[in-house]
Amino acid sequence: MTILAGLASAGLVVIAAIHLLWALGFWWPIKDEASLARTVVGTRGITKMPGPIPCALVVVALLFAAAWPWFPPGILKTAGLFAIAVVFQVRAVAAYSTMMKRLAPEQPFRRLDETVYGPICIFFGLVFMLLSSQSTG
Repeated sequence: MTILAGLASAGLVVIAAIHLLWALGFWWPIKDEASLARTVVGTRGITKMPGPIPCALVVVALLFAAAWPWFPPGILKTAGLFAIAVVFQVRAVAAYSTMMKRLAPEQPFRRLDETVYGPICIFFGLVFMLLSSQSTG
């Protein structure tokens, strides 16, 4: 489980680092802000990236999730791992929902949500569910 926890934590730290770049106003990997916003947010008519505060909040949430597998054993750790798993699974389901398709129809986000972002959330959801089931508490 340590290797799985390490992979999950490393992956979330990388995703958090990308969100930190956006919070600081660095448009990466697409230099054009409008194109990046259509790629990673996808709401109808979007031309600007979310501001620094929303991006920074995502950074904080991702870093907490990355750290959680390393908490000491106990009910808090187990419950937290389970809650993180549920959040990722709900986000994964949203990627394929008709509501999300209406809220975020812009391309390439729509295609990427179903082929990349959703599957990544499924992966993290399954990993955290497995970690919570193996957590002693």
